[in-house]
Amino acid sequence: MAGEKREWKGVTGGSTFGQKAVKILFSIVNVRVGYFILVFVVPFYMLFARKGYLSIYRYFRRQHGYPVMKSFFKTYRNHFMFGQMILDRFAVYAGQRNFEIDNPDNDLFLRMVYAKHGCILTTSHVGNPELCGYLLSQNTKRINSMIFGGEAREVQKNRLTMLGNNNVRVIPVLDDMSHIFLINEALTNGEMLSMPCDRSFGSNKTVECDFLNGKADFPIGAFVLALQFNVPVIAMFVLKITASLYRIHVISVPVPAGGDKRRQINEMTRSFAGILEGIVRKYPEQWFNFYNFWKNENVSRS
Repeated sequence: MAGEKREWKGVTGGSTFGQKAVKILFSIVNVRVGYFILVFVVPFYMLFARKGYLSIYRYFRRQHGYPVMKSFFKTYRNHFMFGQMILDRFAVYAGQRNFEIDNPDNDLFLRMVYAKHGCILTTSHVGNPELCGYLLSQNTKRINSMIFGGEAREVQKNRLTMLGNNNVRVIPVLDDMSHIFLINEALTNGEMLSMPCDRSFGSNKTVECDFLNGKADFPIGAFVLALQFNVPVIAMFVLKITASLYRIHVISVPVPAGGDKRRQINEMTRSFAGILEGIVRKYPEQWFNFYNFWKNENVSRS
């Protein structure tokens, strides 16, 4: 186990035909029909997607310290909720608008929207942050959303349509590094930049952080940009509360006073990891990193 590769492909499963079929289905029936089907599908998915299943099971056993049976039940719930959130996206693609948003931290977000300077929104693979971009819109400040560039064609087409209508520009992360120019343009123009901060995508520019009773590497890119462009950073999490209700948590990531930039970057990265840990402890079933996230010394423990 110590040599197990720590990675996740980060794409939505299923063929283009299957994804189109799901969208057509939800143009006819409520998304809760899909939830019912998931009850029977998830056990087979767990059986055949063994690596993801074992990673989440270990997450509940080692990071949260749950006993065996509770960890197994939580693993099922995790997969079930992940399936629900994917179906929720396709339901919105199909035109369903039966979701409600609870945003107790909206004042902080609006301050960033109306500020003249830019802002970085740090996200993670917890909850369903993409759905927020589909359901909420504002025309004051454009949000530039960095996404993985290898997503399925059908998902990308729907994503571009939905986000484009809500003043969100998608910036795919590509091998040719063309996204760097769009990032610089966005922050120079005082716009918002949204980027995931819990996966390095192969980059070695990371900081080791204490995280959920283990050690994990977190990327520093967002915090390097924040200091380079002198813009604030806020962490945003979109959590599923009920079948039709999502809650948005927005939390400011503090900038350490004094010291050199390297120390400031490291401290901001660790602050984000601490904020993320607080959210994950509150919503443990909505952790969707389906690979060995923690470093090898933690994996080797029994």
